[in-house]
Amino acid sequence: MTERIDLSNLKPAQPRQERKRIGRGLGSGKGRYSGRGIKGQKSRAGSHKLPAGFEGGQMPIDMRLGKLRGNTSADARAIGPFRTYSQPVNLRDLEDRFEAGAEVTPDSLVAAGLLKNTKTDIKILASGDLTKKLVVSAHGFSKTARQRIEAAGGSIVWLKGEPVFRAKARKTKKRRATAEAEEAGDVAESIEAEEASE
Repeated sequence: MTERIDLSNLKPAQPRQERKRIGRGLGSGKGRYSGRGIKGQKSRAGSHKLPAGFEGGQMPIDMRLGKLRGNTSADARAIGPFRTYSQPVNLRDLEDRFEAGAEVTPDSLVAAGLLKNTKTDIKILASGDLTKKLVVSAHGFSKTARQRIEAAGGSIVWLKGEPVFRAKARKTKKRRATAEAEEAGDVAESIEAEEASE
């Protein structure tokens, strides 16, 4: 006669070992200090959640070592820990993979097998020739690539807006003196013209 199964005699098919419950009295096998030892930082709650490289309050090694020169701000972009990366695509690849009049977008570049995904920014470089009229959308363009695309009758679309480059105005003493002299000459000429008209 088979035994009737109910909640009082229900057991798993495979025997399993109960986890060791620490800190439940001296007779539990993990009582008193619960496997943490006596005192010290590692016996305290939260002591195993310290950040990587923590040296017990001592000055960490990354702060003791010398630092390299250069920008480390988020605005530095090309250098420093916040540097960004762009995936290059050459004009010869566009010539081979796209038909004339096609619209080149990040998704179409992935479909053509030129990119793995659209997570990184795309920059079009001028390696190779382009003879087809294409509408190219990307995050960046080299100066020569832009000229060749437009020379082939195509156009470009900046996905993050066209960058603005501002040249720093540096005037030496000689240039400043020349500019002041030219301004003074212009003022004198205008006065002479007014007198002549009267």
